[in-house]
Amino acid sequence: WTDNPRGQSSSRPLGDAVLDGIDFDIEEGTTQHWDELARYLSGYSKQGKKVYLTAAPQCPFPYAWMGGALKTGLFDYVWVQFYNNPPCQYSSDNIAKLVNAWNQWNSIPATKIFLGLPAAPNAAGSGFIPVADLTSKVLPAIKSSAKYGGVMLWSKYYDDRTGYSSSIKSSV
Repeated sequence: WTDNPRGQSSSRPLGDAVLDGIDFDIEEGTTQHWDELARYLSGYSKQGKKVYLTAAPQCPFPYAWMGGALKTGLFDYVWVQFYNNPPCQYSSDNIAKLVNAWNQWNSIPATKIFLGLPAAPNAAGSGFIPVADLTSKVLPAIKSSAKYGGVMLWSKYYDDRTGYSSSIKSSV
């Protein structure tokens, strides 16, 4: 820990950068030991400053790759990727798939859940929601959730080009 991410060691891999948390974006590989890692990292919060734990699972629920870790209740923010997964992402003719998946995700013991979306049609293979549909259909259906935290966009590169975040900010 003295080497990463808030440590004082001169051999820190990120130089002077100081991190206040770790994001778990596990999309393949093993399903084992992520819960143990979350518990281990969370233990550093007891040594002073809080270590935030976040996760970016894809929207199928339960999420196979890190379901055990998410059940620990140690994650502060969960940025669910509601894209590249047609069974649980937005469709202009049926928002029920997304809303049903959203409601399932709200059952996990996390502080806040965020709706993860592509910031442009070409930012992801599928799942882009036009601003008008997001603000008039999707957000009204999910914002009343106790764990609603906002919207997460992939990626800043595309958001800089489209201004998507600026277009939705007042509705989020």
